[in-house]
Amino acid sequence: MKPDLKKALQEQIITGDGAMGTYLYQIGFPIGVSYEEFNLNKPELIVDVHRRYYEAGARLIETNTFSANRENLSKYGLELEVASINRAGVALARQAVGADAYVVGAVGPVRGGKRKSLSSEQIEADLIQQMEVLLEENVDGLLLETFYELDEILLALRWIRKSSSVPVICQFATEGGGATKDGVPLQEAFAKLKEAGADVVGFNCHSGPMGILRALDKLQPIEGVPFSVFPNAGLPGYVDGQFTYTATPQYFADTALRFADRGARIIGGCCGTTPDHIAAMAKALDGYRPGVDPLTGTPQAAKRPNRLEIAAPRREVGTAPSKSEPSIVDLVRERPTIIVELDPPRGLSIDKFMEGAAALTEAGVDSITMADNSLAMTRMSNLSTGYLVKEKLGMRPLLHIACRDRNSIGMQSHLMGMHAMGMDHILCLTGDPAKFGDLPGSSSVYDLNSIGLIKMAKQLNEGMAYSGKALKHKSKFVIGAAFDPNVKYIERAVARMEKKIEAGADYFMTQPVYEPEMIERLYEATKHIPVPIFIGIMPLISGRNAEFLHNEVPGIRISDEVRNRMRGLEREEGRRAGVEIAKELLDTALQYFKGFYFMTPMLYYDMTVELTRYVWNRTNRFHPLVPASEIN
Repeated sequence: MKPDLKKALQEQIITGDGAMGTYLYQIGFPIGVSYEEFNLNKPELIVDVHRRYYEAGARLIETNTFSANRENLSKYGLELEVASINRAGVALARQAVGADAYVVGAVGPVRGGKRKSLSSEQIEADLIQQMEVLLEENVDGLLLETFYELDEILLALRWIRKSSSVPVICQFATEGGGATKDGVPLQEAFAKLKEAGADVVGFNCHSGPMGILRALDKLQPIEGVPFSVFPNAGLPGYVDGQFTYTATPQYFADTALRFADRGARIIGGCCGTTPDHIAAMAKALDGYRPGVDPLTGTPQAAKRPNRLEIAAPRREVGTAPSKSEPSIVDLVRERPTIIVELDPPRGLSIDKFMEGAAALTEAGVDSITMADNSLAMTRMSNLSTGYLVKEKLGMRPLLHIACRDRNSIGMQSHLMGMHAMGMDHILCLTGDPAKFGDLPGSSSVYDLNSIGLIKMAKQLNEGMAYSGKALKHKSKFVIGAAFDPNVKYIERAVARMEKKIEAGADYFMTQPVYEPEMIERLYEATKHIPVPIFIGIMPLISGRNAEFLHNEVPGIRISDEVRNRMRGLEREEGRRAGVEIAKELLDTALQYFKGFYFMTPMLYYDMTVELTRYVWNRTNRFHPLVPASEIN
């Protein structure tokens, strides 16, 4: 007979299961239905998924009841089925697993990260209605997961402690930040959960392994309360009409050991994970014994790399560009041309951003490009930062435009405003889904995709609104599109590239590449393409950064050789190695391309400044703002 869950956690690490909803999606069931209703109408399917996780090595199985509360079930007309769905959820999990596995009742938030017009009383009533049923079915514990706000999870936890001594696991969704969505520092939030009676605290969803590792590194251990972690399989990509996840089972095996070293006693997976991920983690954790007991004392948290101290630029430079200035397409047909991406700030201060933009201007870049809330993470408007770069530094801004955040009306309005401000270089993107960003309750619009947006901008250039109405003037947008060479079938990607050219694309910017062979492959596959290609280079900053990008960010693949070279390198040593690898890639790229797109990692603009000067040195081009003696 297995021991009580709380006692078991004092003696061992328990492997949790993986995703239910995204796994059902991966095996063919559509988004937009209630997966919890499957407990009633497809019970054999749910049993099969539980059994697969159990056979993979999971010994903590969650019931398929995450969204089985009145509020969420009412979206499907199932608000009267709360009790039957939750009872079936427990029964199906028990039917699927052996006597050595723990079945825990999964309970998600009612509010779900959205500011819904629900009173605390209604939220509490919905939570209690669900949890009463789970407790009546004698679950081995309750898992309160993917909560964004401390006040909501405390409503559930305090009621449980009045009603039962069952073990309770409390998990927040996090992107690696230091506070809950209602602004409570995580250290304080976990302390309050312990005080209210939580037996385990931790994180799940919203972040891949690296984001949750960062969150753990910011925390001091909570004495007597171990951690639990259920990361996503990286960030989702949208390929051929389907959401996909890139983190491999081996990556999860490697990071499972790192979680264990930091005091995690329950380690499973969330969105995008499969039985293969769980099997890899279970194998890696088999026989693991933590060096320091997290219940009494803690493993030393890894230190986060400090930002490189960078001197402010020596002087203000430049004046507003002339209206007759050649576009980047004109430039790249004549000589090497450099675009550098610099992320707008996530806070309200622009000092560091403008410091970096000034340094890049001095280095002689041809354009500074700014993302449009990339990865669905909220940043300062790139329209504002682009205007500042143009007016204060005389630098050409190139603005990314994502279809996620604006409907067709807002998109045309945005383009018309850019035209009025003289910002005519754009990159048209579909954009990452809002549900995977820092405001997961936000809606994704997607009236248009990238090809539709290209067509809209092209029509404005022809003096026509998207509605077909003639305008009195014409815009002069130089229209860019994205290209991902890190795909299995590059011919398909090139075919889509050709569709974008047909829609009106004037140039392409690629995802970052990390292999010389990929650069050669890209050239061979696209040498017939009649528009310029700016090849993407993003220097790595550490070994952890390399693993995160390779395993968790869609569209980025890093070779084993490069990852081995970066392994274990941090801080200045890591950044130095990242720049050297980027220079080696440039040596190859210069043989085939004239356009270069450098992505500045985490505002370490000195790295992209150095790469810019490296290109100028290799091509014997000395920018008038850069003394020749400073080019290395």
